[in-house]
Amino acid sequence: MMQSTFAKLTLPLILLCTAFSLSCSKHAAPSLKRYPFTGRIVLIDKANQSAIIDGDAIPGFMDAMAMDYKIKFAADVSQLAAGDLISAEVVVAQSKDKDSAPDYWLENVKVVSHAKPAGDKSDAKPSAELHVPAAGEEVPDFQFTNQNAKRISLKQYRGQVLFVTFIYTRCPFPDFCPRVGAQFAQLNQLLAGDPALAGKTHLLCISFDPEHDTPKALRDYGFSLAHSRQAAVFERWEFAVPRAADLPQIADYFALTYKPEDGLITHSLSTAVIGPDGKIFSWYHGGEWQVSELVKDAAGALRGQG
Repeated sequence: MMQSTFAKLTLPLILLCTAFSLSCSKHAAPSLKRYPFTGRIVLIDKANQSAIIDGDAIPGFMDAMAMDYKIKFAADVSQLAAGDLISAEVVVAQSKDKDSAPDYWLENVKVVSHAKPAGDKSDAKPSAELHVPAAGEEVPDFQFTNQNAKRISLKQYRGQVLFVTFIYTRCPFPDFCPRVGAQFAQLNQLLAGDPALAGKTHLLCISFDPEHDTPKALRDYGFSLAHSRQAAVFERWEFAVPRAADLPQIADYFALTYKPEDGLITHSLSTAVIGPDGKIFSWYHGGEWQVSELVKDAAGALRGQG
């Protein structure tokens, strides 16, 4: 009798363990690869544990370029300052799901040399530093083609607060273009419902994929983000793309980094608030900004105009 009871108890336990084992195999931890890394800090965002780093080439992984990197440990971030030369490990986590984009971050961050005092050009890095938009800096009159195949330029938005961010319509990374697009959709709704801001603000999403992002592609993308097929969507929220020849200069001004790779584009994030005077009011790297921050910026930029 005891053997029969034991068998009855054991069989479900074996089945449970087997099911658990199969479940674990389906959700196996991503594989990790580590690469030695060196670069110079361009900008630190300590609140979000990230930094734009002008990195040297990583053999077998990527060319030299400036990118936005997450830094795993807060203690590593606290020791860093803009201009510091660092060494670290880039950790790349590739999910078992081949359709998922790899995640990456920095570990074992060490300062090789601290930033030089102003005016000290010794040991300067020969490559050009990434331009970072600064408050009060006048924005060049860049030109684009919008979702209606109409030529537009930044100058035409003088007198309004202009929100600018960068996307491309094929971006599969949920924490990049789709997230920024959803935040702009929320921003658009909030501004439309505020009588003090509705007629004095404008949104512009700029693509850095001129080969693919035709006016039709941008138009369809805008409709999908706005959850509407009404052309009125574009009266205050436009989608545009520059000429391929103009893209490097535009990207450089807004501290945007991008690199075509395996049919997609690896890129950083850049969002700017341009005041009614055509000057930078605020600039955000990465995608951790809150919609409420941009609404507050709009109010501040309009007060400054007054």
